[in-house]
Amino acid sequence: MDNPSTRPQSTGQGSAARLSCDGPFTSADLPTDDEGRIYHLQIRPEYVAPDILIVGDPGRAEFIGSEFLRDVELQHEHRGLVIVTGQADITGERATVISPLRVTAATSGIGTPSLEIVVSELVALTEIDFQTRMRKASFPRLHVLRVGTSGALQASTPLGTPIITTYAVGLDNTGLFYEAAYPDEVCKRLEGELVQLVRATMSEESRFYGKVHPYVSRAEPAIVDALEEAAASLGVTAKLGLTVSNCGFFAPQGRDTARIRPTVPDVDRVLAGYDPDVGGQQIENMEMEASFLCHLLGGLGHWAGAICPAIANRRENTFDHHYQHSVRDAIQVALLALAKLRSRHPDVHIS
Repeated sequence: MDNPSTRPQSTGQGSAARLSCDGPFTSADLPTDDEGRIYHLQIRPEYVAPDILIVGDPGRAEFIGSEFLRDVELQHEHRGLVIVTGQADITGERATVISPLRVTAATSGIGTPSLEIVVSELVALTEIDFQTRMRKASFPRLHVLRVGTSGALQASTPLGTPIITTYAVGLDNTGLFYEAAYPDEVCKRLEGELVQLVRATMSEESRFYGKVHPYVSRAEPAIVDALEEAAASLGVTAKLGLTVSNCGFFAPQGRDTARIRPTVPDVDRVLAGYDPDVGGQQIENMEMEASFLCHLLGGLGHWAGAICPAIANRRENTFDHHYQHSVRDAIQVALLALAKLRSRHPDVHIS
């Protein structure tokens, strides 16, 4: 077994003992419908592949299903959340996947609160026996890649450049509700520095001074390597860097368009100028999901990463109106990376 997860045991507190996170899980904690489908995604466990693409836009999940998957076994929509599972083939002049890869493309919606629901349900569908409502003794390790769009923070980054996330800075609160350990000392250092940087950017008179607390997560290094390798194989020029995940699109990303001033003024410029001291990398882009994806899945022992084309450049005030070409390239890179990883780690389970 590879990458075992640590499971908390039952602890007593007064007369009410906390149940172990291995279950059994109540209908209130893990709701399903009368067909045994999980509540929000409305699908059953057998339809989730261990290799997953996460996209924010439901239309993008449908696009992946129609353009990149064959032998589709499921295409389902509930609450605007589209799930498609089928076989992916990538063939081309510069890259070939020898064997098909079973892939699930899943819509996360916009932002980490929606993502938390989707990813938690995909994990539950993988890890939990829905008959006994107990966690299985072992289950496949998920390989999950986010393919989305983002805004470049560095003037030198051309529009359309796919950014491969190495570390993600969470300026959302969702990750703060999951007590995952630091994956390495770099995360711990970055988090401490960024807490101080954000605090120094705020006015001491602010109602929320000192209450905006970034956290830092890490993309799985093997996924970062596979994405780099896949991009090179396909002739796609990608860039490594740190990603900031924000809790919103306007003030949380430094856009001052409302009649209420931002709590953290010019946050995009402040973070763009910060030197993370990570192999010459910079904070490259902003989006709204990667931080929590890597935080939760990494803490559980699953593998996660992100590749997000820069469709706007915040320093140059430019926007790519033909960004779908860049997104298509990123999807191909992500699928090839998943295939490479699965060929190297064909049957890895967590126990």
